[in-house]
Amino acid sequence: SGPRVRFGPSPTGFLHLGGLRTALYNYIFAKKHRGTFILRVEDTDQNRVVPGAAEGIEDMLDWAGIPPDESPGRGGPAGPYVQSLRLELYERASAALLASGAAYRCFCSPQRLQLLRRDALRRQHTPRYDNRCRHLTAVEVAQKLSQGLECVIRFRLEKGVEPFQDLVYGWSKHEVAEVEGDPVILKGDGFPTYHLANVVDDHHMGITHVLRGTEWLASTSKHLLLYRALGWEPPQFGHLPLLLNKDGGKLSKRQGDIFLERFARDGFLPEALLDIVTNCGSGFTEKQMGRTLEELISQFEVGRITTHSALLDLEALPEFNRVHLTRHIENQGHRQKLVRELQRLVELTYGNQQVEPDVLESEYVERVLLLRKGHISLLKDLVSSDYSYLWVRPSVSRQQLQTISAEVDEIGKLVLGLMTRQVAALTVEELNKELRSLQKQTRETKYSSMMQLLRLLLSGRQHGPSVAEMMVTLGAQEVCGRVRRALSS
Repeated sequence: SGPRVRFGPSPTGFLHLGGLRTALYNYIFAKKHRGTFILRVEDTDQNRVVPGAAEGIEDMLDWAGIPPDESPGRGGPAGPYVQSLRLELYERASAALLASGAAYRCFCSPQRLQLLRRDALRRQHTPRYDNRCRHLTAVEVAQKLSQGLECVIRFRLEKGVEPFQDLVYGWSKHEVAEVEGDPVILKGDGFPTYHLANVVDDHHMGITHVLRGTEWLASTSKHLLLYRALGWEPPQFGHLPLLLNKDGGKLSKRQGDIFLERFARDGFLPEALLDIVTNCGSGFTEKQMGRTLEELISQFEVGRITTHSALLDLEALPEFNRVHLTRHIENQGHRQKLVRELQRLVELTYGNQQVEPDVLESEYVERVLLLRKGHISLLKDLVSSDYSYLWVRPSVSRQQLQTISAEVDEIGKLVLGLMTRQVAALTVEELNKELRSLQKQTRETKYSSMMQLLRLLLSGRQHGPSVAEMMVTLGAQEVCGRVRRALSS
């Protein structure tokens, strides 16, 4: 019951943001209408297949939180879900088309086809096959086959294409027979082309709705002719507008900066990627930052998808991630996972330095997360040099501190007195007030100088979070320890 939709990537490399968006829209559509989301690996172009790519794509869909219901890894009632394992189905469909006269064998050599292409380009025409072999008689075909000549199977494109109603673009049709030659549907090696494979597989897998990129809109009339020739009922089609850079250019795969593996490796949350690729597009009631997958599903309506290209601003991704990271930190279950991940990052980053065992305790790491939520975009920000003071005790001498204020001892004793009182219960705001009161007890040190001195003492740095935040994060015992060491150095 419910619609059946599919995402059909070619296993030629990593899953990129454009593929993620297509998969996401199919997943959301399926979940919105209590249907089934299928992953089908389209590997009919064997020359371009990258070993391990199919498994990597399924892994990334799992990572992104949009796992398929049926797939090569999970199996299902309509398998196999890899096209190279379904060759018998394509051969059977081709035989039926040959028998009905809707397809024919073509014996044209690659050299002849290349000459046709060069001649068309020279005359500034669109290259197209001249349909020469569609006029061969049965006797001529049998003769060529008996000679052992190689052939492909082509589909006869007929004029008089019926219009179809696209879920996004509305009524549409393309008189493909007027602008294209008859397309190859089965190659000499027994593998189908995209056109035949998708029609055959969508039929046998019971696909009810095809949501795919707008680059296939012009081919849909050709696919509908195939459905009609095979006597099959076609699915409904909806073509998604292009996903482009914010300047309107194509997303560049060559730069390697749009692949999901890269975002996962850099520490971006999958929720942030799902949020940004839908936020820049259409199909939803609202466009606020920070939407969850559940909210995307509830807001989605295919009729709200516009034909305008979606302009993706990846420079905004850190801000999207900050919003979702804050939400994760506020959630008890997610927070515990973040604690373990941050502990791993600290050991990885500062393992060769003198990391105190105390700073790897879960309670301390959790306090760091809660105090810095909303201030960081990525979890790994907390192991940057700006936050090194959290994990490694700074080496600051008394002489360094005296260049800021001669009242080092007095300030140190005031801070020790403050931290030995009930400071554990103090908030950052309350501690700020206490620090202002301490400054008034000094003889000549200004508040800004006292803060500069304490920041250097606690972190070894001149910049960073407020002194009060540092003190609350480090805790009373660690602050007192650092003050005593600095005074005795």
